[in-house]
Amino acid sequence: MQQLDATDLRILSALSHRPKASAVALATELGLSRNTVQARLVRLETSGALLPFEQRVNPAALGFGLVSFVHIHVRQRLLESIVDRLRGIPEIIEAHGVTGSADILARVVAGSAEELFRVNGQILAIEGVERADTSLSMAELIPHRTTALMEMRLGSLSGAAAPTRETGSPAAG
Repeated sequence: MQQLDATDLRILSALSHRPKASAVALATELGLSRNTVQARLVRLETSGALLPFEQRVNPAALGFGLVSFVHIHVRQRLLESIVDRLRGIPEIIEAHGVTGSADILARVVAGSAEELFRVNGQILAIEGVERADTSLSMAELIPHRTTALMEMRLGSLSGAAAPTRETGSPAAG
């Protein structure tokens, strides 16, 4: 992925604080031309720096308030077909290949314990899955965030620590 420059980071940081801001509003706020902001936004979207909108939809609003993390142990030679089958289970909203004792870490949502039990059964029924260890999320303690990372990176690019939104003081480097 292409490294972001200070202008990209300023645009993304402004968007993270005001996600509904128009390109014109961002340009005015940042002292940039509208064309620069629009061109940068298009490049950020096509490069994958901006994630898809669907990642902003809260599964709980769709009736899937139970969150769990499933450590899936697999036969490595079947990994590709296992991932294809996992992709077919809608309740698996994210999966990563990981190091350690498990091979895949999946974030699974469900509407109830019974639904989670059913999904675990679907996972275990996939050829090549040897075991699945499930941990229920009791509470989201730190939600997904990137604003502090952007501000830290922007500070390092400008040679000074950037103030954080939460504290107003320079970010720790």
